[in-house]
Amino acid sequence: MQNKNIILGITGGIAAYKSAELTRLLRIQNAKVRIIMTQHAQEFITPLTMQTLSGNTVYTKMFDQSLEANLEHIELARWADAIVIAPTTANFIAKLTYGIADDLLSTVCLATTAPIAIVPAMNKEMWNSTITQKNIVTLKERGMLIFGPTCGKQACGEVGLGRMLEPQQILELIPSIFSTKIFSGKKIIITAGPTREPIDPIRYISNYSSGKMGYALAEAAQEAGANVILISGSTNLATPTKVNRINTQTAEDMYQAVMREISGCDIFIATAAVADYRPKNISPQKIKKNTTTVALELQPTPDILAEIASFKNGPIIIGFAAETENLLENARKKLIDKNLDIIIANQVGYNLCFDSDENSVVIFSKNNKLIELPRMQKTKLARQIMRIISSLQGFEKNNSPKHHTMESFRQALK
Repeated sequence: MQNKNIILGITGGIAAYKSAELTRLLRIQNAKVRIIMTQHAQEFITPLTMQTLSGNTVYTKMFDQSLEANLEHIELARWADAIVIAPTTANFIAKLTYGIADDLLSTVCLATTAPIAIVPAMNKEMWNSTITQKNIVTLKERGMLIFGPTCGKQACGEVGLGRMLEPQQILELIPSIFSTKIFSGKKIIITAGPTREPIDPIRYISNYSSGKMGYALAEAAQEAGANVILISGSTNLATPTKVNRINTQTAEDMYQAVMREISGCDIFIATAAVADYRPKNISPQKIKKNTTTVALELQPTPDILAEIASFKNGPIIIGFAAETENLLENARKKLIDKNLDIIIANQVGYNLCFDSDENSVVIFSKNNKLIELPRMQKTKLARQIMRIISSLQGFEKNNSPKHHTMESFRQALK
Protein backbone atom coordinates (compact mmCIF):
# COMPACT_ATOMS: atom_id res chain seq x y z
CA MET A 1 0.00 0.00 0.00
CA GLN A 2 3.01 2.29 0.35
CA ASN A 3 2.51 5.46 -1.73
CA LYS A 4 -0.47 3.98 -3.58
CA ASN A 5 -3.01 6.58 -4.73
CA ILE A 6 -6.35 5.29 -3.50
CA ILE A 7 -9.69 6.95 -4.18
CA LEU A 8 -12.19 5.88 -1.54
CA GLY A 9 -15.73 6.32 -2.79
CA ILE A 10 -18.49 6.45 -0.20
CA THR A 11 -22.12 5.94 -1.17
CA GLY A 12 -25.30 6.33 0.87
CA GLY A 13 -25.55 3.46 3.32
CA ILE A 14 -25.40 3.15 7.09
CA ALA A 15 -22.11 1.25 6.72
CA ALA A 16 -20.50 4.54 5.67
CA TYR A 17 -19.33 4.92 9.27
CA LYS A 18 -16.85 2.07 8.60
CA SER A 19 -15.22 4.15 5.87
CA ALA A 20 -13.74 6.43 8.52
CA GLU A 21 -11.80 3.54 10.06
CA LEU A 22 -10.80 2.24 6.61
CA THR A 23 -9.36 5.65 5.78
CA ARG A 24 -7.35 5.67 9.00
CA LEU A 25 -5.98 2.18 8.28
CA LEU A 26 -5.00 3.13 4.73
CA ARG A 27 -3.09 6.15 6.01
CA ILE A 28 -1.26 3.96 8.53
CA GLN A 29 -0.15 1.81 5.57
CA ASN A 30 1.24 4.99 3.91
CA ALA A 31 -1.38 5.04 1.17
CA LYS A 32 -2.42 8.41 -0.26
CA VAL A 33 -6.18 8.69 0.09
CA ARG A 34 -8.67 11.00 -1.59
CA ILE A 35 -12.35 10.77 -0.73
CA ILE A 36 -15.36 11.16 -3.03
CA MET A 37 -18.74 11.18 -1.28
CA THR A 38 -22.14 10.99 -2.93
CA GLN A 39 -24.93 13.29 -1.77
CA HIS A 40 -26.63 10.48 0.15
CA ALA A 41 -23.35 9.43 1.81
CA GLN A 42 -23.23 12.82 3.50
CA GLU A 43 -26.46 11.94 5.34
CA PHE A 44 -24.55 9.25 7.25
CA ILE A 45 -21.08 10.75 7.77
CA THR A 46 -19.77 14.27 7.28
CA PRO A 47 -17.15 15.40 4.74
CA LEU A 48 -15.34 17.14 7.61
CA THR A 49 -14.77 13.81 9.35
CA MET A 50 -13.37 12.25 6.19
CA GLN A 51 -11.23 15.30 5.41
CA THR A 52 -9.68 15.17 8.87
CA LEU A 53 -8.90 11.45 8.58
CA SER A 54 -7.62 11.54 4.98
CA GLY A 55 -5.68 14.80 5.24
CA ASN A 56 -7.10 15.87 1.87
CA THR A 57 -10.03 17.82 0.46
CA VAL A 58 -13.18 15.70 0.23
CA TYR A 59 -14.92 15.85 -3.14
CA THR A 60 -18.72 15.98 -3.06
CA LYS A 61 -19.89 17.87 -6.15
CA MET A 62 -19.65 17.32 -9.86
CA PHE A 63 -19.24 21.05 -10.43
CA ASP A 64 -17.60 22.94 -7.59
CA GLN A 65 -17.04 26.64 -8.20
CA SER A 66 -14.34 26.72 -5.51
CA LEU A 67 -12.13 24.43 -7.61
CA GLU A 68 -9.88 25.94 -10.23
CA ALA A 69 -10.81 24.02 -13.39
CA ASN A 70 -14.03 22.16 -12.55
CA LEU A 71 -12.55 19.10 -14.25
CA GLU A 72 -11.94 17.17 -11.07
CA HIS A 73 -13.42 13.96 -12.53
CA ILE A 74 -10.60 13.84 -15.09
CA GLU A 75 -7.83 14.81 -12.67
CA LEU A 76 -9.00 12.30 -10.06
CA ALA A 77 -9.46 9.56 -12.65
CA ARG A 78 -5.85 9.98 -13.78
CA TRP A 79 -4.49 10.32 -10.23
CA ALA A 80 -5.89 7.05 -8.93
CA ASP A 81 -3.92 3.82 -8.77
CA ALA A 82 -7.15 2.17 -7.64
CA ILE A 83 -10.70 3.08 -6.70
CA VAL A 84 -12.36 1.38 -3.73
CA ILE A 85 -16.05 2.06 -3.16
CA ALA A 86 -17.06 1.26 0.41
CA PRO A 87 -19.89 0.98 1.04
CA THR A 88 -21.37 0.31 -2.39
CA THR A 89 -25.16 0.42 -2.48
CA ALA A 90 -27.40 -1.53 -4.84
CA ASN A 91 -28.17 1.74 -6.58
CA PHE A 92 -24.51 2.50 -7.26
CA ILE A 93 -23.88 -1.07 -8.45
CA ALA A 94 -26.62 -0.48 -11.02
CA LYS A 95 -24.99 2.81 -12.07
CA LEU A 96 -21.66 1.10 -12.65
CA THR A 97 -23.34 -1.70 -14.61
CA TYR A 98 -25.15 0.59 -17.01
CA GLY A 99 -22.53 3.35 -17.25
CA ILE A 100 -24.63 6.06 -15.64
CA ALA A 101 -22.51 9.11 -14.79
CA ASP A 102 -24.76 11.55 -12.96
CA ASP A 103 -22.49 12.48 -10.04
CA LEU A 104 -18.77 12.89 -9.40
CA LEU A 105 -18.07 9.35 -8.16
CA SER A 106 -19.84 7.58 -11.03
CA THR A 107 -18.18 9.92 -13.55
CA VAL A 108 -14.70 9.26 -12.15
CA CYS A 109 -15.36 5.51 -12.35
CA LEU A 110 -16.32 5.88 -15.99
CA ALA A 111 -13.32 8.06 -16.82
CA THR A 112 -10.58 6.09 -15.07
CA THR A 113 -8.35 3.30 -16.35
CA ALA A 114 -7.47 2.32 -12.77
CA PRO A 115 -8.86 -0.91 -11.32
CA ILE A 116 -12.08 -0.62 -9.32
CA ALA A 117 -13.10 -2.66 -6.29
CA ILE A 118 -16.58 -2.44 -4.79
CA VAL A 119 -17.56 -3.38 -1.24
CA PRO A 120 -21.32 -4.08 -1.27
CA ALA A 121 -23.49 -3.20 1.72
CA MET A 122 -27.28 -3.58 1.67
CA ASN A 123 -30.29 -5.44 3.00
CA LYS A 124 -30.14 -9.19 2.34
CA GLU A 125 -33.20 -9.07 0.05
CA MET A 126 -31.65 -6.31 -2.06
CA TRP A 127 -28.40 -8.28 -2.34
CA ASN A 128 -30.19 -11.51 -3.30
CA SER A 129 -32.48 -9.83 -5.83
CA THR A 130 -32.14 -11.12 -9.39
CA ILE A 131 -31.17 -7.76 -10.87
CA THR A 132 -28.44 -7.09 -8.28
CA GLN A 133 -26.93 -10.54 -8.84
CA LYS A 134 -27.01 -10.05 -12.61
CA ASN A 135 -25.29 -6.68 -12.18
CA ILE A 136 -22.60 -8.25 -10.00
CA VAL A 137 -21.92 -10.92 -12.64
CA THR A 138 -21.60 -8.20 -15.30
CA LEU A 139 -19.17 -6.15 -13.22
CA LYS A 140 -17.04 -9.23 -12.53
CA GLU A 141 -16.91 -9.97 -16.26
CA ARG A 142 -15.60 -6.44 -16.80
CA GLY A 143 -12.77 -7.04 -14.36
CA MET A 144 -14.12 -5.27 -11.28
CA LEU A 145 -13.26 -6.80 -7.94
CA ILE A 146 -16.05 -7.57 -5.47
CA PHE A 147 -15.07 -7.57 -1.80
CA GLY A 148 -17.85 -9.26 0.20
CA PRO A 149 -20.50 -8.95 1.38
CA THR A 150 -20.55 -11.09 4.50
CA CYS A 151 -23.34 -12.59 6.58
CA GLY A 152 -24.38 -10.94 9.80
CA LYS A 153 -26.83 -8.72 11.61
CA GLN A 154 -27.98 -5.79 9.51
CA ALA A 155 -29.19 -2.30 10.37
CA CYS A 156 -32.79 -3.37 9.81
CA GLY A 157 -32.40 -6.02 12.51
CA GLU A 158 -32.40 -8.97 10.11
CA VAL A 159 -29.57 -11.44 9.73
CA GLY A 160 -28.29 -12.46 6.31
CA LEU A 161 -25.87 -11.89 3.46
CA GLY A 162 -25.36 -8.23 2.62
CA ARG A 163 -23.37 -6.85 5.55
CA MET A 164 -20.28 -4.84 4.58
CA LEU A 165 -16.88 -6.32 5.42
CA GLU A 166 -15.04 -4.85 8.36
CA PRO A 167 -12.37 -2.21 7.59
CA GLN A 168 -9.46 -4.53 8.49
CA GLN A 169 -10.82 -7.20 6.13
CA ILE A 170 -11.10 -4.65 3.32
CA LEU A 171 -7.57 -3.40 3.99
CA GLU A 172 -6.21 -6.95 3.66
CA LEU A 173 -7.98 -7.39 0.31
CA ILE A 174 -6.91 -4.12 -1.34
CA PRO A 175 -3.36 -5.30 -2.25
CA SER A 176 -4.96 -8.00 -4.44
CA ILE A 177 -6.07 -5.18 -6.76
CA PHE A 178 -2.45 -4.73 -7.83
CA SER A 179 -1.38 -8.38 -7.85
CA THR A 180 -1.28 -9.94 -11.34
CA LYS A 181 1.19 -12.87 -10.93
CA ILE A 182 2.16 -12.58 -14.61
CA PHE A 183 5.83 -12.93 -13.64
CA SER A 184 5.33 -15.49 -10.91
CA GLY A 185 8.55 -17.44 -10.34
CA LYS A 186 10.65 -15.13 -12.51
CA LYS A 187 13.82 -13.44 -11.30
CA ILE A 188 14.01 -9.80 -12.35
CA ILE A 189 17.00 -7.58 -11.65
CA ILE A 190 16.51 -3.82 -11.88
CA THR A 191 19.19 -1.16 -11.57
CA ALA A 192 18.10 2.29 -10.49
CA GLY A 193 19.31 5.72 -9.46
CA PRO A 194 22.59 7.55 -10.08
CA THR A 195 26.13 6.39 -9.48
CA ARG A 196 28.72 8.59 -7.74
CA GLU A 197 32.33 8.64 -8.91
CA PRO A 198 34.61 10.14 -6.23
CA ILE A 199 37.03 12.98 -7.00
CA ASP A 200 38.30 13.32 -3.44
CA PRO A 201 36.89 12.31 -0.01
CA ILE A 202 34.05 14.87 -0.20
CA ARG A 203 33.35 15.44 -3.91
CA TYR A 204 32.06 13.23 -6.68
CA ILE A 205 30.76 13.19 -10.26
CA SER A 206 27.09 12.24 -10.56
CA ASN A 207 23.85 13.16 -12.34
CA TYR A 208 20.27 14.26 -11.66
CA SER A 209 18.64 10.81 -11.68
CA SER A 210 16.24 10.33 -8.76
CA GLY A 211 15.75 6.58 -9.19
CA LYS A 212 11.95 6.96 -9.13
CA MET A 213 11.38 5.12 -12.41
CA GLY A 214 13.50 2.16 -11.38
CA TYR A 215 11.86 1.93 -7.98
CA ALA A 216 8.41 2.10 -9.60
CA LEU A 217 9.39 -0.76 -11.92
CA ALA A 218 10.66 -2.79 -8.97
CA GLU A 219 7.33 -2.31 -7.21
CA ALA A 220 5.38 -3.22 -10.36
CA ALA A 221 7.50 -6.33 -10.94
CA GLN A 222 6.94 -7.45 -7.35
CA GLU A 223 3.19 -6.92 -7.73
CA ALA A 224 3.42 -9.12 -10.83
CA GLY A 225 4.80 -11.95 -8.74
CA ALA A 226 8.50 -11.72 -9.61
CA ASN A 227 11.43 -12.24 -7.30
CA VAL A 228 12.88 -8.72 -7.59
CA ILE A 229 16.41 -7.62 -6.87
CA LEU A 230 16.82 -3.83 -6.93
CA ILE A 231 20.44 -2.72 -7.30
CA SER A 232 20.34 0.94 -6.39
CA GLY A 233 22.62 3.92 -6.52
CA SER A 234 22.31 6.65 -3.90
CA THR A 235 18.68 7.71 -3.45
CA ASN A 236 16.38 8.83 -0.65
CA LEU A 237 13.58 6.50 -1.77
CA ALA A 238 11.93 3.86 0.40
CA THR A 239 12.47 0.26 -0.67
CA PRO A 240 9.31 -1.24 -2.21
CA THR A 241 7.68 -3.95 -0.12
CA LYS A 242 9.13 -7.47 -0.55
CA VAL A 243 11.90 -6.20 -2.86
CA ASN A 244 15.51 -7.18 -2.12
CA ARG A 245 17.54 -3.97 -2.33
CA ILE A 246 21.30 -3.84 -2.74
CA ASN A 247 22.89 -0.42 -2.22
CA THR A 248 25.83 0.70 -4.36
CA GLN A 249 27.79 3.92 -4.86
CA THR A 250 30.02 3.80 -7.92
CA ALA A 251 29.62 2.27 -11.37
CA GLU A 252 32.16 -0.37 -10.35
CA ASP A 253 30.10 -1.18 -7.24
CA MET A 254 26.97 -1.56 -9.35
CA TYR A 255 28.80 -3.69 -11.91
CA GLN A 256 30.08 -6.05 -9.21
CA ALA A 257 26.63 -6.31 -7.59
CA VAL A 258 24.99 -7.13 -10.91
CA MET A 259 27.59 -9.79 -11.71
CA ARG A 260 27.04 -11.41 -8.31
CA GLU A 261 23.27 -11.58 -8.78
CA ILE A 262 22.88 -12.21 -12.52
CA SER A 263 22.87 -16.02 -12.33
CA GLY A 264 19.36 -17.33 -12.95
CA CYS A 265 18.06 -13.91 -13.95
CA ASP A 266 15.15 -13.99 -16.42
CA ILE A 267 14.82 -10.28 -17.13
CA PHE A 268 17.38 -7.51 -16.58
CA ILE A 269 16.06 -3.94 -16.60
CA ALA A 270 18.68 -1.19 -16.58
CA THR A 271 17.14 2.10 -15.48
CA ALA A 272 20.17 3.31 -13.51
CA ALA A 273 21.97 6.41 -14.75
CA VAL A 274 25.44 4.88 -14.62
CA ALA A 275 28.38 7.25 -15.06
CA ASP A 276 30.22 6.67 -18.35
CA TYR A 277 33.49 8.00 -16.94
CA ARG A 278 35.23 8.24 -13.56
CA PRO A 279 38.30 10.15 -12.37
CA LYS A 280 41.45 8.19 -13.13
CA ASN A 281 43.08 9.35 -9.93
CA ILE A 282 41.18 10.00 -6.70
CA SER A 283 42.79 12.50 -4.39
CA PRO A 284 43.26 11.06 -0.88
CA GLN A 285 42.68 14.53 0.58
CA LYS A 286 40.28 17.36 -0.18
CA ILE A 287 41.44 19.31 -3.23
CA LYS A 288 42.08 22.88 -2.09
CA LYS A 289 40.99 25.91 -4.03
CA ASN A 290 44.44 27.30 -4.73
CA THR A 291 44.40 27.53 -8.53
CA THR A 292 42.00 29.02 -11.06
CA THR A 293 41.43 25.72 -12.85
CA VAL A 294 41.50 22.03 -12.00
CA ALA A 295 41.97 19.30 -14.62
CA LEU A 296 40.42 15.88 -14.11
CA GLU A 297 41.62 12.96 -16.19
CA LEU A 298 38.75 10.54 -16.75
CA GLN A 299 38.60 6.88 -17.72
CA PRO A 300 35.67 4.69 -18.82
CA THR A 301 33.57 2.85 -16.24
CA PRO A 302 32.51 -0.81 -16.70
CA ASP A 303 29.75 -1.25 -19.30
CA ILE A 304 27.18 -3.32 -17.44
CA LEU A 305 24.75 -3.68 -20.35
CA ALA A 306 27.43 -4.73 -22.84
CA GLU A 307 28.77 -7.32 -20.42
CA ILE A 308 25.38 -8.93 -19.84
CA ALA A 309 24.52 -8.80 -23.54
CA SER A 310 27.64 -10.87 -24.23
CA PHE A 311 26.34 -13.80 -22.16
CA LYS A 312 25.22 -16.86 -24.08
CA ASN A 313 21.61 -17.71 -23.15
CA GLY A 314 21.57 -14.71 -20.85
CA PRO A 315 18.50 -12.84 -19.61
CA ILE A 316 16.17 -10.67 -21.62
CA ILE A 317 17.78 -7.22 -21.52
CA ILE A 318 15.77 -4.01 -21.34
CA GLY A 319 17.64 -0.73 -21.41
CA PHE A 320 16.64 2.87 -20.85
CA ALA A 321 17.84 5.80 -22.94
CA ALA A 322 17.57 9.24 -21.36
CA GLU A 323 18.23 11.74 -24.15
CA THR A 324 18.26 15.52 -24.41
CA GLU A 325 18.00 15.52 -28.23
CA ASN A 326 17.33 13.20 -31.18
CA LEU A 327 15.46 10.84 -28.87
CA LEU A 328 14.59 8.02 -31.26
CA GLU A 329 17.83 8.11 -33.24
CA ASN A 330 20.06 8.01 -30.17
CA ALA A 331 17.96 5.38 -28.43
CA ARG A 332 17.94 3.16 -31.52
CA LYS A 333 21.71 3.43 -31.76
CA LYS A 334 22.06 2.36 -28.13
CA LEU A 335 19.69 -0.55 -28.73
CA ILE A 336 21.86 -1.86 -31.57
CA ASP A 337 25.29 -1.00 -30.16
CA LYS A 338 24.60 -2.72 -26.85
CA ASN A 339 22.63 -5.63 -28.37
CA LEU A 340 19.51 -5.06 -26.25
CA ASP A 341 16.15 -6.75 -26.70
CA ILE A 342 14.08 -3.66 -25.88
CA ILE A 343 14.91 -0.05 -25.22
CA ILE A 344 12.71 2.48 -23.43
CA ALA A 345 13.47 6.05 -24.41
CA ASN A 346 12.51 9.26 -22.67
CA GLN A 347 13.35 12.92 -23.08
CA VAL A 348 15.26 14.48 -20.19
CA GLY A 349 16.64 17.87 -19.26
CA TYR A 350 16.17 20.63 -16.74
CA ASN A 351 12.73 20.38 -15.11
CA LEU A 352 11.93 17.39 -17.32
CA CYS A 353 11.63 13.81 -16.05
CA PHE A 354 14.45 13.89 -13.48
CA ASP A 355 13.03 13.85 -9.94
CA SER A 356 9.53 14.11 -11.38
CA ASP A 357 6.73 11.74 -10.38
CA GLU A 358 5.66 11.57 -14.04
CA ASN A 359 7.23 10.42 -17.28
CA SER A 360 6.38 9.56 -20.89
CA VAL A 361 8.29 6.99 -22.92
CA VAL A 362 8.67 5.32 -26.29
CA ILE A 363 9.33 1.57 -26.30
CA PHE A 364 10.81 -0.21 -29.30
CA SER A 365 12.83 -3.23 -30.36
CA LYS A 366 15.36 -3.94 -33.08
CA ASN A 367 12.64 -4.33 -35.69
CA ASN A 368 11.47 -0.77 -34.84
CA LYS A 369 8.19 -1.86 -33.29
CA LEU A 370 7.05 1.26 -31.43
CA ILE A 371 4.78 1.65 -28.43
CA GLU A 372 4.25 5.18 -27.13
CA LEU A 373 3.05 5.71 -23.57
CA PRO A 374 1.83 9.24 -22.77
CA ARG A 375 2.89 11.25 -19.74
CA MET A 376 1.56 9.69 -16.55
CA GLN A 377 2.65 8.90 -13.01
CA LYS A 378 5.72 6.68 -12.95
CA THR A 379 3.94 4.11 -10.79
CA LYS A 380 1.24 3.70 -13.45
CA LEU A 381 3.79 3.82 -16.24
CA ALA A 382 5.76 1.03 -14.57
CA ARG A 383 2.72 -1.23 -14.43
CA GLN A 384 2.02 -0.61 -18.10
CA ILE A 385 5.64 -1.36 -19.01
CA MET A 386 5.49 -4.65 -17.09
CA ARG A 387 2.27 -5.59 -18.89
CA ILE A 388 3.87 -4.78 -22.25
CA ILE A 389 6.90 -6.91 -21.43
CA SER A 390 4.58 -9.69 -20.36
CA SER A 391 2.50 -9.50 -23.52
CA LEU A 392 5.60 -9.59 -25.71
CA GLN A 393 6.67 -12.76 -23.97
CA GLY A 394 3.25 -14.28 -24.46
CA PHE A 395 2.24 -14.43 -20.82
CA GLU A 396 -1.48 -14.63 -20.19
CA LYS A 397 -3.26 -14.48 -16.88
CA ASN A 398 -3.85 -17.94 -15.38
CA ASN A 399 -1.98 -19.58 -18.26
CA SER A 400 1.54 -20.83 -18.73
CA PRO A 401 3.97 -18.70 -20.73
CA LYS A 402 3.90 -19.43 -24.45
CA HIS A 403 7.50 -18.27 -24.79
CA HIS A 404 10.20 -19.69 -22.56
CA THR A 405 13.47 -18.66 -24.21
CA MET A 406 15.17 -15.49 -25.32
CA GLU A 407 14.89 -16.52 -28.94
CA SER A 408 11.15 -17.11 -28.75
CA PHE A 409 10.81 -13.80 -26.93
CA ARG A 410 12.63 -12.05 -29.74
CA GLN A 411 10.39 -13.77 -32.25
CA ALA A 412 7.40 -12.40 -30.32
CA LEU A 413 8.74 -8.88 -30.87
CA LYS A 414 8.25 -9.39 -34.61
